[in-house]
Amino acid sequence: MKKLMIFLTIIAMGIATAQAATRVKGHYNKKTGTYVASHYRSSADKSKYNNYSTKGNVNPYTGKKGYKSPNKKK
Repeated sequence: MKKLMIFLTIIAMGIATAQAATRVKGHYNKKTGTYVASHYRSSADKSKYNNYSTKGNVNPYTGKKGYKSPNKKK
């Protein structure tokens, strides 16, 4: 039973991770005219705490640590 629970937890984490990322296609920036390569970003939602750039998080694609404070206003 314990092995089953561990297995199900790992599967659930994998599904949550797969849903947490959105691929952004490469495009030209309209304002500057520069090309932005395709990349992944966290899926859009209203949380400030689960973004790759927020302190305490790590971008799984680049390995970079988050640096933005979730409480800082724009």
